Amino acid sequence: MILQALNQYYERLSKDESATIPLFGFSEEKISFVLVVSPQGKLLQTRDIRRQIKNKLVPQLMNVPEAVIRTSGKKSNFIWDKTQYILGAGIENNKDELQKCFGIFQKLQCEIGNEIDDEGMMAVLKFLDHWAPNNAYKIPNWEEVAGKNLIFQLDGQRQYIHERPKIRQAWLKFHNRNRSSVIGTCLVTGERRSIAQLHSPLGGFADQVRLVSFNKDSFISYGKEQNVNAPVGEEPAFNYATSLNYLLNFDSRQKIQIADSTVVFWAERRSPMEGFLGRIVDSKDDSGETPEIKHFLEAVREGKKPKNLDGANKFYILGLSPNVSRLAVRFWFVSTVDDIALKIGQHFQDLSVIKSFDSDKEFPGIWWLLKETVRDSKDIPPLLVGAMMRSILTGAAYPQTLLSSVIGRIRADGNVNYYRAAIIKACLVRKYRIMNQPMEVGMTLNKDSTSAAYRLGRLFAVLEKAQKDAIPAANATIKDRFYGSASATPKVVFPLLLRLAQHHIQKSNFRISLEKDIQEIVSGVKEFPAHLSLDEQGLFALGYYHQKKDIYTKSEKKEEASHV
Repeated sequence: MILQALNQYYERLSKDESATIPLFGFSEEKISFVLVVSPQGKLLQTRDIRRQIKNKLVPQLMNVPEAVIRTSGKKSNFIWDKTQYILGAGIENNKDELQKCFGIFQKLQCEIGNEIDDEGMMAVLKFLDHWAPNNAYKIPNWEEVAGKNLIFQLDGQRQYIHERPKIRQAWLKFHNRNRSSVIGTCLVTGERRSIAQLHSPLGGFADQVRLVSFNKDSFISYGKEQNVNAPVGEEPAFNYATSLNYLLNFDSRQKIQIADSTVVFWAERRSPMEGFLGRIVDSKDDSGETPEIKHFLEAVREGKKPKNLDGANKFYILGLSPNVSRLAVRFWFVSTVDDIALKIGQHFQDLSVIKSFDSDKEFPGIWWLLKETVRDSKDIPPLLVGAMMRSILTGAAYPQTLLSSVIGRIRADGNVNYYRAAIIKACLVRKYRIMNQPMEVGMTLNKDSTSAAYRLGRLFAVLEKAQKDAIPAANATIKDRFYGSASATPKVVFPLLLRLAQHHIQKSNFRISLEKDIQEIVSGVKEFPAHLSLDEQGLFALGYYHQKKDIYTKSEKKEEASHV
């Protein structure tokens, strides 16, 4: 199903003039430098064509004759390659190996190029005849050039040599002559085709990995070696790999990167959702809250159906992680644009909680939420990424590890911020909704809540406020010393805190208000529980967050009134 959907996506892209997708027999490769040669084959210039992105020079993706797959041995590409093959020089200094690479490259260019009546091809062949590999080390900035991919350009012409029509035709002729001799039924199309024995590696990952790969003798089945075990025609194999590489491009808007997990998504027909989803789900900056996206999210959060979305359009989402020589599929989800919009709206509705600060994101992406579960965002577990994506896209309960991780971080540092409160509220509201049980927690303070855990969280916030009023210069509060034990074993901690609070209240300028709040909260608690479950600890955190926000909102209003 995954390969079929990617194959269909390639067919869609190949008809889209705005999509620069290579045709069968070609591939998009990272090219860093151009060798400018004269018609006589003399090297005139080595031109850097890398792009500056932030503080990094990035190669250009260019449509070139399809790259060979170098699983073992040495093979050459046609009319482009690394410096080891084109120039016989590279980062390493093994002259015998480099000379071998150069000879292989020269042989292939002659095999295909001798049949071509083209000025550019003749210039390349003359260059190879006269080139001495030792001259490579005289190239300006050789340290930057070494090991990079190079292409050719004829002096005085804008077109690169590999783009010339006669050279492209000759390459396709050669490519078709060397197709696989294994014929079988393709699993993607159901047709009899030449079967691809090796599938193309995929970009966007540190190492060259594949989606389908049989790379050990133990995988041989009934004498079928390599990818003949899972027969896919050469063209469908090229199509799916090309469309997946297109989605994995460096500047792709249809890709989400969270920790080491990569999520790509596309629609059966062109859809604005393809451009929205990445910024909605994983925006690490303000790009996810543009006016257009904010309007869309406000609509779906309220359950409204956005216009011009082609709701019946199929939508595909694929989660991947690198795993040695092949990719691990974390999840695969097929839905419609309408359903995705509905589920995203429900997700943000469940997350809705009053902000701590105006700068807090109204629609936080997955990264903003998951980084609250770990000390360092680099430690976000890939399995949690996949589980949370599944919950968002299917409407299922959020993973229990999400709630436990957030509670663990709060117990460790005592920080109940907006994002953590939003996660806790979403986990509890969705869980109890699926169980058809009432949940009293909303966006803001709920004084009518009968939950003892929620009320104890509120009480803890009021007691902390009393301490701060009494000792404004205190370096630590009861939150720093007692939050973890108060939220887990309230029966042990709260009698002590209430005794301490009596001294603080007497010194406070808001004594009457504090006593009134404490009485109102405690009146709804029959007795202090001995232990609070994980869900109850979540309610405790929400009660604390809501009450604290309410206290400081009142303080701000009083301060504003005093200045009027």
